[in-house]
Amino acid sequence: MPEHRRVVVIGAGQAGLAMSRHLVDRGIDHVVLERDTVAHEWRDSRWDNFTLVTPNWQCVLPGYRYEGPDPDGFMPRDEVYRWVRGYAGTFDPPVREHTEVTAVTPAADGFDVETATGPVHCDQVVVAVGGYHVPTVPRFAERLPATVTQLHSAQYRSAAALPPGAVLVVGTGQSGAQIAEDLHLAGRRVHLAAGDAPRVARFYRGRDCVAWLQDMGHYDIPVQEQPGGLARRENTNHYVTGRDGGRDIDLRRFALEGMSLYGRMADFHSGRAHFAPTLERSLDAADAVADGIKDSIDAYIARSGIDAPVEQRYVPVWRPEREITEIDLAACDITTVLWSVGFRTDYRWLRASVFDGAGHPCHHRGVTAVPGLYFLGLPWLHTWGSGRFAAIARDAGHLADRIAVLARETAAA
Repeated sequence: MPEHRRVVVIGAGQAGLAMSRHLVDRGIDHVVLERDTVAHEWRDSRWDNFTLVTPNWQCVLPGYRYEGPDPDGFMPRDEVYRWVRGYAGTFDPPVREHTEVTAVTPAADGFDVETATGPVHCDQVVVAVGGYHVPTVPRFAERLPATVTQLHSAQYRSAAALPPGAVLVVGTGQSGAQIAEDLHLAGRRVHLAAGDAPRVARFYRGRDCVAWLQDMGHYDIPVQEQPGGLARRENTNHYVTGRDGGRDIDLRRFALEGMSLYGRMADFHSGRAHFAPTLERSLDAADAVADGIKDSIDAYIARSGIDAPVEQRYVPVWRPEREITEIDLAACDITTVLWSVGFRTDYRWLRASVFDGAGHPCHHRGVTAVPGLYFLGLPWLHTWGSGRFAAIARDAGHLADRIAVLARETAAA
């Protein structure tokens, strides 16, 4: 007979641990199944110079918060890893490491969970494996010569680990922009294909923009009430950095310093990379988003009567004289192409009818149409902070309340 547990939590990152803490506090029997080790993604899937882009004071988990000496700073990768591991040490969650879940199937009285170490039957399941599962690259990447090293951003560790030569970074979301900066600061020759990601200023009118937006209640607005509604879940994150105490990422400044910028990479053949003529439009659109955020902060300061220093607006320091739409990789001495174009979900192991046509979970604040099946830790699960430390505790508490109600109903049946 399979082992029976009231609740199975899949994933022992910050989301799974937050869920476990709430279940421990409520006395609900559960087990947390982790294919690797607790918080391993922080150690294994970030580059050496990675830092958080949200300030340390936003690092809050149930019964636990950042208590270090730099609340306005940004923890580097290894410190985040230790912080999350330290959280697990505060309440001894029932985690089983090296236990990969291979299938979850709804059953008449709960769920059948298949693992590499044996079956588990449970009443309820919380899927806390994040939303970034399989790194994606375009199909035309297959046409790049074997002499060119290709990496996804999830595999990048440092400039020194790459072959000598120039690097083409494709994509300017948070990872792409920060990795391009990392390579640039290391003295590498960088070519950057810019996408449509927006940007945000690190500081404005004397404070971190995150602090202003927190006070404005921006991070508490449910996704349904955001412009675009649920489609917001597909938006690319604003690029900014917490490195060296935090600063803007200004692609135009990089160009002045020698980085080569292009529009969206569209194709590769015959040794040449081809780019859409979208660079100037992308840079202007990113600046417009940053200015729009500043406009909202200005309005908040004015209506609240806050005494804050006045700051001059950003003026573009560089514009492309012309759009370069193709380059020869060999002529540019490009020996590495680093793809930062996103991930796709992979829930093939979850055999429940809770997905849309693109394979994304359908849910309301993590609650699905299948009784007892929940998601936690996804970007914009409920608010901006759902995929970050900022709101995981709140989201986990909401689901824990739902789990407790169903557990009582099941026990009374």
